Amino acid sequence: MAEPKRIILGVCGGIAAYKSAELVRQLQDDGYDVQAVMTAAAQKFITPLTLAALSGRKVITGLFDDSSADGTLNSSIEHIGVAQSADLLLVAPATADVIAKFANGLADDFLTTTQLAFDGPVIVAPAMNTVMWNHPATRENIAKLRSRGVRIVEPGVGDLACGMVGPGRLAELSNIVAAVRDVFQSRSDLSGQTVLITAGPTRERLDPVRFLSNRSSGRMGFALAEEAQRRGARVVIVAGPIELETPPGCERVDVETAQQMHDAVMSRLSEATIAVMAAAVADYRAAAPAAQKIKKHAGPPNFELEATPDILRAVGEQKGGLLLIGFAAETENLEANARLKLESKNCDMIVANPVGGDTGFDSATNQGLILTRGGEVIEIDPKPKSEMAARIFDAAVSLRRRQAA
Repeated sequence: MAEPKRIILGVCGGIAAYKSAELVRQLQDDGYDVQAVMTAAAQKFITPLTLAALSGRKVITGLFDDSSADGTLNSSIEHIGVAQSADLLLVAPATADVIAKFANGLADDFLTTTQLAFDGPVIVAPAMNTVMWNHPATRENIAKLRSRGVRIVEPGVGDLACGMVGPGRLAELSNIVAAVRDVFQSRSDLSGQTVLITAGPTRERLDPVRFLSNRSSGRMGFALAEEAQRRGARVVIVAGPIELETPPGCERVDVETAQQMHDAVMSRLSEATIAVMAAAVADYRAAAPAAQKIKKHAGPPNFELEATPDILRAVGEQKGGLLLIGFAAETENLEANARLKLESKNCDMIVANPVGGDTGFDSATNQGLILTRGGEVIEIDPKPKSEMAARIFDAAVSLRRRQAA
C-alpha cells in the first residue's frame, strides 16, 4: 500500500485560523498525512494542542522548539528535514504579511524558512480584510507567487470579521481540499493540444475619450488559460483591455476592439486544436466615431451603430476538426438561448452563464450550464472561476474522446 501524501499545513494569524482544525480533518478524510506549522500570531487564535490532537503530529511553532517533529532533539536545520519529507506545502489561512514574505524571499520563522527550502508544489489560500486584499502591494505579491507556479485559492466574497463585506474571507474548505486533490491528481490530458482563448471585454470608440464596453473582467478567460496550461496545453490568450497578470507559460495577444480581436483570432486559428471564446465581445460599434470630444452643451449625440464581426460564427464556419467552445451570458431562458447559440454558431460545446447576482461578470465566481452538441447538459453550481475552468475542460476532454471513438 502506498504511503499517504504528506502535507505541510501552514497556519497564519487571522480569525480564519480557527477553520484550520476542520481543514486538517477534511484533509485526513482524503487520506493525507498533515503536519501543521503555526506562526506566532496563529497561536493567538487557535492552540497548537488542537491541531496536534487532530493531526496526530507535534505542531511546529518556532525555529527553536525543544524537540523536532518526530520527537528527537531539535536542530537549527529542522526546516530542511520537514521540507524534504513533504509532498506539498499548503498555507491556509495565508495573511498579507506571510504572502509578502513568500513573495520577497524573507525567512524569519519556521514557516517562511521552510517555504524557501521546499521545492515541491505550493498552495496558498489568502484570508484578510478587503482593503488589504485589494491593495496594490498585495496584488503584486500574489502576481509574483503565481509567476513562480504557486497556486492561489482565491478568497471568497462575503461578510468579514472586521464588519466589511467583500472579497477576503477564506475560501470554502471544500475548494481548498479540491485544489490539493487536483495537485496530487495532476492531469496532462491536454498535452499536445494548442488552446486558443479569448478573454475580457472589447471597447468600441465613440469619440477620443468615450467608448462602448461591458463589465467583463477577463477572470474567467484567464482561469481557463491557467487550467489549460496546467493540464499540458500550449495556450494563446487574445485579451481585451484588462489588467490581469498573464498566467505563467501562456502567450498573450492584447487587443482593444472587436475587429482587432477577430483579426487576432483568425490569424492564430490554424495553430489551435481547441478554441474557447470566453470574451464578452461588443455586438455594436459606432459607424462613424467622432473625431473630437463630444461636448455636453451640444446636446445628446446621435450615433448610428453597426454590427461588429461575429467572432464565434467566423470560427464556427472555419473550424474543421477544431473543438469549439462558446459562451452565452443570458438574462432569461438560459438553456433555450444557449442551445440556439450552440447550433447557430456551429459550436461543439457552450457554457451558459446567468447574468446578475453575485456570479458571472466582474466576480470571482461563476455558475451555469454546459451544453454539448450531443445533447448533454451539465449544471454547475456557483464556484470560483478556477474550479469552473476545471469543469469546463473536464467536459471538453470527455467530449473530444467521445468524438474520436
